[in-house]
Amino acid sequence: MKFSLTTVLLFAATASLLAQTPSPLQVELTTFTTGTTDPVGVYHAGDNRVFIVEQNQADIEIYDVNGTYIGKFIDLSSVVNTSGNERGLLGMAFHPDYANNGKFYVNYTSGSSPGSTHISEYTVSADPDVADPLSEVVLLNIVQDFSNHNGGHIAFGPDGYLYIGMGDGGSGGDPNNRAQSGTSLLGKMLRINVSGNGTYTIPSSNPFVGNASYLDQIWAIGVRNPWQFSFDKTTGDLWIADVGQNLWEEIDFQPASSLGGENYGWRCYEADHAFDTGGCSGIGAYDFPIAEFSHSSPDSYCSITGGSVYRGATYEAMVGHYFFTDYCAGGIKSIVPDGLGGWIVSDVNTVGNF
Repeated sequence: MKFSLTTVLLFAATASLLAQTPSPLQVELTTFTTGTTDPVGVYHAGDNRVFIVEQNQADIEIYDVNGTYIGKFIDLSSVVNTSGNERGLLGMAFHPDYANNGKFYVNYTSGSSPGSTHISEYTVSADPDVADPLSEVVLLNIVQDFSNHNGGHIAFGPDGYLYIGMGDGGSGGDPNNRAQSGTSLLGKMLRINVSGNGTYTIPSSNPFVGNASYLDQIWAIGVRNPWQFSFDKTTGDLWIADVGQNLWEEIDFQPASSLGGENYGWRCYEADHAFDTGGCSGIGAYDFPIAEFSHSSPDSYCSITGGSVYRGATYEAMVGHYFFTDYCAGGIKSIVPDGLGGWIVSDVNTVGNF
């Protein structure tokens, strides 16, 4: 996971269809705002405000829909480790009932190296544009093995549960084999039920509840550094962009009908390719990605960044497309079902780094 953006960009589809390959869809970028510091996420609370999470400044800034600055929502620099690399303030999610309970959640790293991941609950103050920095309740404290591969993204699913993407703990090659260990929360997708009162419970439908070989919070295993994931607002499907090791980046797909428990393969496999299969199960035990991208030509990827499936009403040609990018390659690609059980991957913007 790597960040360097200082400008937040929006994209839109052109109305016309292109006759030539590689894609009938063309996306053009426009500037939403400038001057942000290492922005890693853009969120909304169901109203006309835009919340931008800044990794190393460790705060959340508010803008209106025109990109005009409103103010600082919360400053967490006193509790967040901002020493660089992949640490910092990494994600946020508003409670589904935020309009009534004022609760939101953040994912940040804390402490000295290697530090730990905190999933914390905060509350907005009487001023809707200012959160209370003293309202923190830590729900999860997950100790990291190393300073990198922290994951960082969190989001509420259509089931109302909070999903947490956890990296494998860092270094390279998952030396402690955390992603395949059921007794570690590292290298996993987690799912918990937050109550909004500073506590959480385990959904009884989590796939490993009652299995002593796995922690109850685990929803799926075998991810290396999921950055980022999202739910299709129409179908409920889960899309996970997982950053690779040295050769391959991948996108994993979990249909809304899934009961959880998928094993996405890391460290046994890097995308579709064997990485370290010592002690691994047969190939049928793993759920392989729907798309992979090479670190060499023609993809030249190095650190994939997941996006979302477009379900808006403004750009008809974009509906149903999942959009994503990469730190090194830049540009934007999309994935859409081909109607035959497969997928179509297209270049929709090839401008390079943003």
